[in-house]
Amino acid sequence: MSKYEDLKASVQEIIDLIAAKNNREANNKLLEVSDTLDDMLDHAEEDEDLREISRYQVLLNQLHVKINGEEQVDGE
Repeated sequence: MSKYEDLKASVQEIIDLIAAKNNREANNKLLEVSDTLDDMLDHAEEDEDLREISRYQVLLNQLHVKINGEEQVDGE
């Protein structure tokens, strides 16, 4: 389950960057983690993996809104 440990650490890094008001770096890290999730989704075979990836996608969407303000473009 180390792939999720890495994700968890990366998400924590995003949260820390937001707390430090470093939104540009937080957004860059968020995009990087989002790409990683997309790759994981492409290769996921187990339902449990799909559920876990989905949880992280929801969390990343919430962090995206936090970083970029309330307005969010449809389709992101």
